[in-house]
Amino acid sequence: MINYNPKEWLSFIFKFHKADTFHKLWKLMLSVSVFSGIIAYLELNHIKLAETTYIKNVGMMHNLLGFVISMLLVFRTNTSYDRWWEGRRLLGGLVNVSRNFAIRLNALNLNADDKAFFKYAIPKYAFALKEHLREKQYFGKDNILIEIDGGKHIPNQVAVSITNKLFYLSREGKITGEQLITLSTDSTQFTDICGACERIKNTPIPYSYSAFIKKFIFVYVITLPFGWVFSLGYFVVAIVPFILYVLASLELIAEEIENPFGTDANDLPVDEIANNIEKHVGEILS
Repeated sequence: MINYNPKEWLSFIFKFHKADTFHKLWKLMLSVSVFSGIIAYLELNHIKLAETTYIKNVGMMHNLLGFVISMLLVFRTNTSYDRWWEGRRLLGGLVNVSRNFAIRLNALNLNADDKAFFKYAIPKYAFALKEHLREKQYFGKDNILIEIDGGKHIPNQVAVSITNKLFYLSREGKITGEQLITLSTDSTQFTDICGACERIKNTPIPYSYSAFIKKFIFVYVITLPFGWVFSLGYFVVAIVPFILYVLASLELIAEEIENPFGTDANDLPVDEIANNIEKHVGEILS
């Protein structure tokens, strides 16, 4: 995730970050610019369509469709941002659950070995969830405390180990029944958060909707030079690619943030959050 100062206007305007959509679109923009130049040259110098009024009215279509495409892009970006923000709330919930769970465990009269288990297991769940959402596997720094089977759902395995440990402490008389209920409530929240994150990751925007927007933007932009050349002349070579940049950038931004748990520049700081959980839980249970 990119950290920035929203008050620095000049850095936004004149600096091109690697996450800027211009880096992804410049080849397509150059192609559209060349295409616009060819259309302008043919219409103005060879075909001489300036005398025909019908082709000039093509711009009426763009005026009507411009409102439609803007509404589609607003809905697209809002939907993706809702997914991004919900993901951030879930990760914030994971931080809070981890801290509260560690604080309650620290208040109990547990021995050093039991504390060491939870000091290792709670952050291990955060790291396992992070890698799971990125379709990777996390086995941890020490597999002696919790054995992991790479062929199974790793966050679930960590959650099972935590729950088994709590019930073991209850059977040994180290925690009471009321304490077991309270701690079990905390531990089940890990799985709830995992399921909610999986729902975001495994439910992308419907393919037909995303494909339609891309086709709509392409057809809209590629037909602009035909009608605009009579009022703008060769300026369409610069103006049409800029319109493509604006419209396509909104779609690219929506694509990037609709799965907020990845490693793109504008995705959530999942690595930093997991590291903070490890740090804070270690401080509490030290």
